[in-house]
Amino acid sequence: MASLSTWCRYIRHKLEYSFSLSWKSYKRGLISDRELYDTVWKNVFQGKLTYLHWNKGEAMAPTIGEQASTLLVRKIPIADPTRVFLGDVIVLKDPDNSENYLVRRLAATEGYEMVSKDEKDEPFVLEKDQCWVLADNDKLKPKV
Repeated sequence: MASLSTWCRYIRHKLEYSFSLSWKSYKRGLISDRELYDTVWKNVFQGKLTYLHWNKGEAMAPTIGEQASTLLVRKIPIADPTRVFLGDVIVLKDPDNSENYLVRRLAATEGYEMVSKDEKDEPFVLEKDQCWVLADNDKLKPKV
């Protein structure tokens, strides 16, 4: 059985995630003022903070096997540098096909300067809400 402090931290995270999710829906006009509080409590009692993601592919080999594997993924309310750290393995939507997800390692977040080994490429700084992710498998060639 988990300790009381673990349960308190879990409830705090769940409330924070639920409020953040509901607030985003409210700001987009998907729910009204009256529905805001109902949505928060519905997400607290019925929502999940973690889910299982089935992963298949060679992008994260050897960290995660090339054969099919299952990852336990923690949802976060806001993806900012205080919640996600460099070196974390993250799941994100594929920019080319929004139905697919990619599993990658976080290499840099907003404010980091990116420098190439190729002298022709100019260095650049990642702007707000930008990140740089890498595959662990060195054998894969990055897409242009």
